[in-house]
Amino acid sequence: MSDDFELVHGSGNVFRDLGLPNADLEQLRSILAAEIIHVLDRRGLTVRKAEELTGIAAADFSRIRRAKLGRFTVDRLMTILARLDQQVDINVDVHPRNAGDIGGETHPRL
Repeated sequence: MSDDFELVHGSGNVFRDLGLPNADLEQLRSILAAEIIHVLDRRGLTVRKAEELTGIAAADFSRIRRAKLGRFTVDRLMTILARLDQQVDINVDVHPRNAGDIGGETHPRL
């Protein structure tokens, strides 16, 4: 067994590193879900108590806790945070993609 290895730094987005579609959207949804979980944990809220406080179904909080985010839109997750008395601020940076990121096609940079 060789002791040689290559250290590869990630992009900061595991979904992108894994080559998954809609990586940026998945990253944002995951960040919002993690914040919801953080609020629930910090306040010691069960999913039932969170339902009572917010009017959001306990099943939705359970899905979020299990990272089953497929049926949640970004705006829905933001609404849940708002109902948990959280303010969401989002900063957006737009950069050209690297050549080859879009189906292997190269696109000129403007």
